[in-house]
Amino acid sequence: MKILAIETSCDETAVSIIEATIEDSIESSNIKVLSNIISSQVELHAQWGGVVPNLAAREHTKNIIPVLTESLEVANTSKNDIDLISVTHAPGLIPALLSGVSVAKTLAFSWHKPLMGVHHIEGHIYANWIAPHTEIVFPALALVVSGGHTQLVVMKDHCQYEIVGQTQDDAVGEAFDKVARILGLGYPGGPIISKRAQIFTDSGAKNDIELPQPMRNSGDLNFSFSGIKTAVLYTVKNYKKENNLSDDTPLPQDFIDKVAHAFQTATTEIFTKKTLTAVSEYNIKSVLLAGGVSANVQLRESLQNHITTDFPDVNFFAPPMEYCLDNGAMIGVAAFFRYNIINDSEKSLLKDGWKTVTASANMALK
Repeated sequence: MKILAIETSCDETAVSIIEATIEDSIESSNIKVLSNIISSQVELHAQWGGVVPNLAAREHTKNIIPVLTESLEVANTSKNDIDLISVTHAPGLIPALLSGVSVAKTLAFSWHKPLMGVHHIEGHIYANWIAPHTEIVFPALALVVSGGHTQLVVMKDHCQYEIVGQTQDDAVGEAFDKVARILGLGYPGGPIISKRAQIFTDSGAKNDIELPQPMRNSGDLNFSFSGIKTAVLYTVKNYKKENNLSDDTPLPQDFIDKVAHAFQTATTEIFTKKTLTAVSEYNIKSVLLAGGVSANVQLRESLQNHITTDFPDVNFFAPPMEYCLDNGAMIGVAAFFRYNIINDSEKSLLKDGWKTVTASANMALK
């Protein structure tokens, strides 16, 4: 089947066409991404230090039809070839979500196609099924790390979730953004913090900055990132005081690299320990990395190395880099698996385009 997928939960206007077929069973499905077109608003929102919801919605409204048209052209697909339309219905910025949902409903109604609402985080998790790989075995553990979510989620089977750990305050992506702001690095923080941390690593120097690792030894699988942000703030303030620097004096580049490295290392070690603990407690067979922060190379390498060493029978998966950030392909893949496990009565709800998003919301990741 061919699925048209729309994603507008934040500041990327994304439309993808995927083709998915079931071979022997749903576990051996063959998935091809025929197009994955993204119009990013990063440069637009950078001047504000974060995403402005109404501004994002305006840009989605302007960009979504050109992106949709290009996606269909690249995939060499017409409306007659589409079997299912899917769209991110939650969570996200309400004005931005409405842009995508409105277009998806209109297409479903005018093209007479079934429409399925998809949970944004479920999409990030299913990005792990896009590339060819060894079969993902359940129970699986998804470490979700993004700008709005930080969770450990156990999957007993397709689309069956249990959240076993989550942040008690800030999401890790938000922490990356705020640390980048403290260091004067701009927005978004994740890529630039990672780049500056790598510069320090490549220097071969020893880092004498040690940041706290909140809740590392809490005895549960939850996270906290507010304290580490505060620690970075006071590290910078103390450095300026010791070196007689005014508040508006730019920080030395080598100091920025050192702090970025210390922050990234602390968060990586927290994630690694909590993930390994969850693998042991829940008899996990596969570990999946998901969300925008899954593009962080140090986190990928740390999880890969520790899982290979400590749990050699457990497979580790991370999405291809182009599917880590928000995109339509991940929404289409999630819709494919969910569509093929729901019953006929639930599928019948998807035929009325104006009702579908509300109906399918009841089947989403909680």
